[in-house]
Amino acid sequence: MMTGRGAGQPAAAGGLAHHIPVLSREAIGFLNVHAGGIYIDGTFGAGGYSRTILDSADCRVIGIDRDQRAIALGADLVEAAKGRLTLTEDRFSALENIASMLGYARVDGVVLDLGVSSMQLDAAERGFSFRNDGPLDMRMGGEGPSAADVIAYAPERDLATIIAVLGEERHARAVARAIVKARGEAPIRTTIALADIVGKVVHARSGQIHPATRTFQALRIFVNEELAELAEGLAAAERALKPGGRLVIVAFHSLEDRIVKTFLAERSRSSGGSRHRPEIAWAPAAFNVLTKRPVTPGEAEIAQNPRARSAKLRAAERTSAPVADRAVIDLLPRLPSLASVMGRS
Repeated sequence: MMTGRGAGQPAAAGGLAHHIPVLSREAIGFLNVHAGGIYIDGTFGAGGYSRTILDSADCRVIGIDRDQRAIALGADLVEAAKGRLTLTEDRFSALENIASMLGYARVDGVVLDLGVSSMQLDAAERGFSFRNDGPLDMRMGGEGPSAADVIAYAPERDLATIIAVLGEERHARAVARAIVKARGEAPIRTTIALADIVGKVVHARSGQIHPATRTFQALRIFVNEELAELAEGLAAAERALKPGGRLVIVAFHSLEDRIVKTFLAERSRSSGGSRHRPEIAWAPAAFNVLTKRPVTPGEAEIAQNPRARSAKLRAAERTSAPVADRAVIDLLPRLPSLASVMGRS
């Protein structure tokens, strides 16, 4: 499955094992960590970026993760940081409010490592992967409808749209049709059950990804509302960063990277009046993009961690311009909402 956030594992003693997240050296370099700085690790996960930031300078880090288990496992790192690390269980789209509640009106850097963490992927009971059988859950934070709920209630047309758009699955209609037929015979509650259904209509050649990979990816992104979370998180970072502050994002999915690329392109160019409407004032750029092209892992890193293969890093520096008055909803693909799929108003 296409994933993110390195390959760290929980330590046997219950803490977090030291690990290096994807593109760590490059990310920390663009973050420009310095003494006295305040940095937000919006996707704490196994603590890889937070640890590296703390090791780079005498600074403070706010770690955010919606996964309660990730926050709990970070207790050892909090203790080792001696007051320089604060962990908060929340979505990273709330990063501006979290920083404000901790007494920081503006911060020096925000790093986001998107996707599901290896820690989540490797836990069969979380239902993110079909490598081991487990409940069809996929919720990062444990709240709201699960993947099994979506599979059980979503209309066939909505299922096909979700799988086609978020999974970029060419056979989305056939997969949706097979799911609806199968759920009419018995509830689909486990990862292996869903993978078997998809495998009967999507046939992969030798050496290609598992036939169910794109469907699982689509359901995970949809259940966790990851693209909306990303768009809101980027806007929150724009508001939270001080002039000269850095924003670094590592994406593993083409849709994620497209949203980041579009956001930074829009926020890094001045916009306003034209010869047709010259009375409109020009809005100065809110960011200077630092990566003309996305930074990608080298062969050595990919060999060490094959999950890094699809990673793309983009970075930008906040200017002193006011926050741009542009809606982030325009960055998102057209999809049914989670509420509508579940039959809620």
